[in-house]
Amino acid sequence: MTPTTTSTTGLEALYLAAVDSNVSFVTAVAGYPITAVMDRFLENNMDVDAGVNTNTTIDAKWMTNEKVALESALGASVSGRRALVLTKHVGMNVLSDPLVTSATHTIGAGLVIFAGDDPGVAASQNEQDSRWYGEIAEVAVYDPSTPQDAYSVVVKAFELSEQVSAPVIVRITHRLEISEGAIERISRSQRDTHKVVFDRSIWSITMRGKHEKFHIESYPKLVEEAEHTPFNRLTMGLGSEGGDGNVGIISSGYPSALVANVLDTHTNVSHLELGMVNPIPFNTVREFVKSHKRVLIVEETEAFIESHLCVLDNVFGKKTGHLPYGQVNVEHIEYALDRINNDTVVKYTDIQTIAGRGVRSICDDCPYVPLYHILHDLDVMVAGDLGCSVRSAPAPLEAVDTGFALGSSIAVACGFEKKGIAVIGDFGLAHSGIVGLINAVHCGFDVVVIVLANKVAAMTGGQDVPDLTDIVRAGVADVSSFDIDEGVGGTLLELISEKLSKLGVSVIFVKGKCRKYL
Repeated sequence: MTPTTTSTTGLEALYLAAVDSNVSFVTAVAGYPITAVMDRFLENNMDVDAGVNTNTTIDAKWMTNEKVALESALGASVSGRRALVLTKHVGMNVLSDPLVTSATHTIGAGLVIFAGDDPGVAASQNEQDSRWYGEIAEVAVYDPSTPQDAYSVVVKAFELSEQVSAPVIVRITHRLEISEGAIERISRSQRDTHKVVFDRSIWSITMRGKHEKFHIESYPKLVEEAEHTPFNRLTMGLGSEGGDGNVGIISSGYPSALVANVLDTHTNVSHLELGMVNPIPFNTVREFVKSHKRVLIVEETEAFIESHLCVLDNVFGKKTGHLPYGQVNVEHIEYALDRINNDTVVKYTDIQTIAGRGVRSICDDCPYVPLYHILHDLDVMVAGDLGCSVRSAPAPLEAVDTGFALGSSIAVACGFEKKGIAVIGDFGLAHSGIVGLINAVHCGFDVVVIVLANKVAAMTGGQDVPDLTDIVRAGVADVSSFDIDEGVGGTLLELISEKLSKLGVSVIFVKGKCRKYL
């Protein structure tokens, strides 16, 4: 059976690669740009349930947080099932604990993590770069630029994961998902069906011994792959070979596709595209940098590649002001090339404000708007949470004061100098906020917790949320409920004021129906 070629999007390429890699278990936590990928797996399962022949059934589940998503995938891996974890970039922070230990613990069947980054911060609380987790955890990181690369990288990632007995990260972005191009799929006869399970002999050596074993046996394989992978591609500019070798570009991820477009008019510029960015292929990069007078590093979101090379005098990028931090566009690359002979560029120094961009505010028909007005008028600190409540922080509502991370508000409020309020969605509570609540009770903090109980993860697609009401009542002595759709105003204000006057932990479940998912 010969490989088939089809035209598709990056998102579909990612899905098909997982199918063709015989993935059987998928876990995910909703969030941009990952939700769309998980929806594709769930769409396939709905087709199976409806009796439509899709040739595959994959066990795909939304999880309450990223740590349990990876831990469940590790369980699948050690029992011989190839597994895939889908998380947005901030979710990498949550799953980093089991990720860092998994490489030296060793796993079984291939385990790949799709890390969905959000350059430009279209729908996130921050702009961060998941490639750094490759260095922290000492695992491989691929950064594909096209649908074909996305497909081929995922297939290779599962193979490499089994070769080194550690997870592999594939960094994706929204622009990669929506990009279009032809892909060549592997045939069924080429698919690896060999079952790999966890080797318990690892327990015959010490923890230090496991780390040494990893660097003697596994990490050299990662370095070898990084130096010789076909996903690192070199395009020499006209006149570079035997010529002056003046300017070169090193890029990774979706920006590599932008660089390819720019080079249509800058034919004298050479281009080294890194599809695998961790470990950094130092030998390949070193030779490229040595053969050019000036090298521009084009990447997003942070200066990941550049930070490994910035000790060299002929390397330029974000740190030198040639390119902005965050998302990179064609005009940024053109600007940098026009000024490549400048050692530093003072350009990207403007700080974007809400006034300049507009603010993502609470929906006009949100049932919790009256609550936010009450919180605004109270003379207490209010810890907000990631989710809808954080949108009430800017003017005009100015209801909550902080918004650090999903599930963080209860623990944050415990640190206030005076008794304050924590506002958290029911999904944030299930995600990780419940740990902050347990700690608040155990340590005897004074805090009022307001749970926005709308039964959906409203900002990520309306996924179902576990009902923790009975669990909270079992652990907290003072728990009340208030239906905000039935009546608001003084009664709710009186209830909150009453809880503020008490010592200890008080929880109010404020029930309301999200108008988007009625």
